Amino acid sequence: MVRSALVSVFVTVIGTVLAVIVTGMMAYVLYRKDFKFRKVITYYIFFTMLFSGGMVPSYIINTQVLHLGDTLWILFLPSLCVGWNVIILRTFFTQSIPDSLVEAAHIDGAGEATTFFKIILPLAAPGLATIGLFSMIGFWNDWLTGLLYINNANLQPLQVMLEKIESNLEYLKANATLAASTEGVRQALETPSDSVRMGLAVIVMTPIIFAYPFFQRYFIQGLTIGSVKG
Repeated sequence: MVRSALVSVFVTVIGTVLAVIVTGMMAYVLYRKDFKFRKVITYYIFFTMLFSGGMVPSYIINTQVLHLGDTLWILFLPSLCVGWNVIILRTFFTQSIPDSLVEAAHIDGAGEATTFFKIILPLAAPGLATIGLFSMIGFWNDWLTGLLYINNANLQPLQVMLEKIESNLEYLKANATLAASTEGVRQALETPSDSVRMGLAVIVMTPIIFAYPFFQRYFIQGLTIGSVKG
C-alpha cells in the first residue's frame, strides 16, 4: 500500500507539473495570431476531442512502438496534453492577455521563451491552476492505465492496488460456500467488504480534499473565462 501510494504521488506530482507546462506551451502557440497554422492545429485538436484511435491501437503504439509498458512513463506521458485543456487555456489567453503585451515584450528584446515564462505564465495563474486541478484529479484517479500496462507489482499505482483489494474481497464473499468448514463460511460471510470499500473511498479522496483549497481561488475564474471556445 505504501509503495503504491508513493507511485501514485510521484505520477500525480510530476504528471501535473509537466501537463501544465506542455498544455501552456501548446495553448500559447495557438493563442498567437501570427502563427499561420493555428486554425489547422486547433481543428486537429478539436477532432481528437470527438474521435479517438481506440484502445487497441493505443496499446500497440505504447507497448510496441514507444516501449512504455511496465514503466512509470506510461502512467503520465500519454496524458500530458489533453485537447479539452488546451482549448480552455488557449481561450483564457485570448480573453485575458492582450496581443499588445506580447508585442511590447518583443519590442523590448524578449524572446519567445522569455515572453512565455516571465510574462504569460504569471498573468495566467487562474487558467493554469484550473488545468493543474483537472490534471491532478485525472492522474490520481486513473486506474485503467495501470491495469492495462503495468505488470510489475512494484510499479502499480494506488488505484490499481485498491481495485485488487476490493476484487479479492468480492471473490471471497462470492465463493464463501466453497470453504472447507462452517467456521470458514462464517468468516468469509463476515468479511467487512462495505467497511473496506468506505475506507478505500476515504483514501482516494483525502489528497484531493487537501489539494483543492490551494486551487479554489483561481478555479472559478479560470474555468469561466476559458470555457467559451472561440
